[in-house]
Amino acid sequence: MDFTLTEEQHSVCEAARELFRAECPLDLVRRAWDAPGGATESLDRHLLGWLELGGGDLVDASLFVEQVGRAVAPGPFFASLLATQVARAAGIELERTASVAVSASDGIWNPHPDPVKHFVPCAREVDAIVVVSGSREAPRISVARAMELPAAEVEQMDRLRRQYRVDTAGVPVDVPIDPVAWRHAVERALVLCASELIGVARGLHERSIAHARERVQFGRPIGAFQGLQWMLVDSALELERAAAAVGYASMCIDADDADRSRAVHVAKAEAGLAARRCARTSTQIHGGIGYTWEHGLHYWLRRAYAGDAFMGPAAYHHDRLAELLFDA
Repeated sequence: MDFTLTEEQHSVCEAARELFRAECPLDLVRRAWDAPGGATESLDRHLLGWLELGGGDLVDASLFVEQVGRAVAPGPFFASLLATQVARAAGIELERTASVAVSASDGIWNPHPDPVKHFVPCAREVDAIVVVSGSREAPRISVARAMELPAAEVEQMDRLRRQYRVDTAGVPVDVPIDPVAWRHAVERALVLCASELIGVARGLHERSIAHARERVQFGRPIGAFQGLQWMLVDSALELERAAAAVGYASMCIDADDADRSRAVHVAKAEAGLAARRCARTSTQIHGGIGYTWEHGLHYWLRRAYAGDAFMGPAAYHHDRLAELLFDA
């Protein structure tokens, strides 16, 4: 399998890096933490056109979303990209920012008839919410105006991507989705989550290397000490292994390969583990300064752990992978 990026894919990566470099500085991230919505208005306008990636090749969308994680970008773009996957599975085209209301209290995207949906990202920052009900064998959806649904914020780690508990009672969930199309939409969403985690891990790793070069102790940069070098090497190896797993899963989905379901669970699990590994390494290398509110490292740390938990942590996907292997 050829992992070499095409010229167009290199252009996507470069355009994303330039966009977030210009429109998503750390100061904007700080303001978005305190006041979601208005702080990201300019960034949201720039990202609106990129939502078209949600209907194309997953490899291209994954490359862009990796830069979302690398910049720890706030705002409803990521939730809207996930909503696009679900809506298109039912033949619905979204023209507004949106989120997805589907999971029960366990956070897993399994359709269920209970009108209360948990862990709905950015429910108060989007225009619409794609409500999924029914069952795994017979999922049904509807699109509702976000402000018309009662929503309560859920206390969790990443306030840059706030999660809500939404009551969808009274919403007519009347559009059926083919179960296979639903499963494929969930697989695409999982790979996008994994791609963002790869970007978060890269952001943490890059900050660790930069700090190790700049921080001086005993007259030498701390990066000259072998103990820290091995920590960075181990994190880099885990990160690149996870990135390869995510790239493979993206290509399997684009090719509708028979290995797609197994590859998706591997990708989400490996990306979550890599992000958490880079988070631990970065915390240790930054030492006391990394714990301070002013430094800003905690934004990436929070996204790493919250992203791993979203749509199921690594342990959950290892269990699903085991089921698939034993069934085979």
